[in-house]
Amino acid sequence: MGLAPLRIWAVSDGRAGNAGPALGLAEAVARLQPAEITVRTLGWKGKIGRLPWFLNPFPLQALKPGSGIIPPWPDIWIAAGRATLPLSIRMRRWSKGRCLVVQIQDPRMPTSPFDLVVAPKHDRTSGDNVLSITGSPHRVTSERLDSELARFAARLAPLPHPRLAVLIGGKSKAHDLSPQRAAALARDIEVAILNSGGSIMATFSRRTPPESQRILTARLGHLPGIIWDGEGENPYFAYLAAADAILVTEDSANMATEAAATGKPVHVAGMDGESRKFRTFHDELEQLGITRSFDGTLYDWSYPPLLETERAASEVLRLHQGRTSLKG
Repeated sequence: MGLAPLRIWAVSDGRAGNAGPALGLAEAVARLQPAEITVRTLGWKGKIGRLPWFLNPFPLQALKPGSGIIPPWPDIWIAAGRATLPLSIRMRRWSKGRCLVVQIQDPRMPTSPFDLVVAPKHDRTSGDNVLSITGSPHRVTSERLDSELARFAARLAPLPHPRLAVLIGGKSKAHDLSPQRAAALARDIEVAILNSGGSIMATFSRRTPPESQRILTARLGHLPGIIWDGEGENPYFAYLAAADAILVTEDSANMATEAAATGKPVHVAGMDGESRKFRTFHDELEQLGITRSFDGTLYDWSYPPLLETERAASEVLRLHQGRTSLKG
């Protein structure tokens, strides 16, 4: 008889920057061993979710109804984001040590409550139970890209080459996209497309300032291509699949890492603001031959796709199998 499928929970507050990495890592583990994945999206009552983890001593009572954090507990708990910490740090105790607890991103606290912390190298998290990876776990696979490309083929197939996927972020703690910067970026994209004879496939983050999104949409609207307005099905993965090159703004490690998984040229556009942490991240991608700064020209180069999600999944499964064998 075969082994029963692993039960994996992918836990986050639902924000894309947390939900995507948690689910991406869960799916990667499931590609190595059959698993049933359940997505759990947390909601906290009142303002409790804004408090530090140590000021939430009774987290199960503080959850909003529908969060689904009730036993039986999973075999593997994969959580991302600060909102999950009050639960993650207690999961080993609640499950009597039967649940492998994996925390994605730097928890900014001692790592001892977790079995594994999967943290970006640029966070400089350290510990015996820390796996440092380039960027973040994600959901990009060749199979997903092929599937999404087929779904959007009727819209994307007529676009002229080279096709540039334009992934625009927005305001964060370290960066911003001012109207002036948006106008300059639009000019550089326009020059690149007109000189290459290609087309664009553009999409915006929920963090993109409305005025900057309006400027980019207005100034790029005359170019061959598609600018997704947020309505209908999200073509994000299809854009990655159909692109000959990818342009990402420097504010998102997730977008850059997902683009790096394609093996396609990744151009990085500067924004307002500065971050030493993100500079370290982008320097690493440049040293790996994955990215180049965007200067209004589309260059062509190649590199081995970045497969850090698979490396993290292998470590998660190794730890789980080691724990199972000890108990056996």
